[in-house]
Amino acid sequence: MLFYSYFKTLVDKEVVVELKNDLAIAGTLHSVDQYLNIKLENTRVVNQSRYPHMMSVKNCFIRGSVVRYVQLPADGVDIDILHDATRREARGT
Repeated sequence: MLFYSYFKTLVDKEVVVELKNDLAIAGTLHSVDQYLNIKLENTRVVNQSRYPHMMSVKNCFIRGSVVRYVQLPADGVDIDILHDATRREARGT
């Protein structure tokens, strides 16, 4: 639940989602659910020359099981909050 709670704080921020098939999609995070399925709006493909067929996609739903990485905005990462949350989860409180 730690990641789910954290990703909910990033709604309406710009993220880059890299999939297991090496496709990287940048867009505005619209929503995320408990399975870490991600909905992006205003999407664009990072490597457009390799994936030209994806240029017309503007909104997408990404199943959580195909996500390799999520690159977060630099201003969206608060290290202190993450440290506190991971300590609480490790203690089980």
